[in-house]
Amino acid sequence: MVMKFMPLPWKPELIFTGTSVMGINPDTGKFCSHVDYWDSIQKNDYFSSEGLWDVFKQLRIYKTPDLETPKYQILKRTANYEVRKYEPFIVVETDGEKLSGSKGFNDVAGYIFGKNSSQEKIPMTTPVFTQAFDNKRSKVSIQIVLPLDKNMSNLPDPNLEGISLRKVEGGIAAALKFSGKPVEDVVLKKERKLRSSLERDGLKPKIGCLLARYNDPGRTWSLMLRNEVLIWLEEFGLD
Repeated sequence: MVMKFMPLPWKPELIFTGTSVMGINPDTGKFCSHVDYWDSIQKNDYFSSEGLWDVFKQLRIYKTPDLETPKYQILKRTANYEVRKYEPFIVVETDGEKLSGSKGFNDVAGYIFGKNSSQEKIPMTTPVFTQAFDNKRSKVSIQIVLPLDKNMSNLPDPNLEGISLRKVEGGIAAALKFSGKPVEDVVLKKERKLRSSLERDGLKPKIGCLLARYNDPGRTWSLMLRNEVLIWLEEFGLD
């Protein structure tokens, strides 16, 4: 269940996944009870303090730009992370230096601003990804997601050497959301926390990770920045 909390001016999104158990009166054949079990809490008592705290945590102010973003479906939300199913999307990318770094951003941004073979200006999207392809972070790329109506056949070629287009096939990923300035130490700490949580819960995280940055840090207060660390999963079952 996904809903907007309308009483607050920033209209935070509340997300709940879990199981609903419906009771049926055998005499009337009608529903007589309804109990929801949330994936994000242990004690599912009516108006439990843990449940209220889970709601309160989701009221944090995140400023998410009104821009196109990769499409995904939330399969599960735990107390620490979301499991999402991403549809395929295309990125323009080049080499970076570290997860929190901006090296190469001007080059990939230049591609969408018209520095390409047809001088086509392409709408900005969100987030900006930086991806480490192994756990040692020996190779990092910085990526801008291209609009979903684009495909590899109708995109112009990059002008600059070292810039490339790549289709991300999508799949299942776990995401840990956080605010504040995503400096390297904070990002690595969040990545370790997410990986540890996944392994504890019996999931199979792949090597490497991504940092997703949704905002322009020069125009957004630090406390309102929306950042995410994502790790692709080998497999995921809902049972």
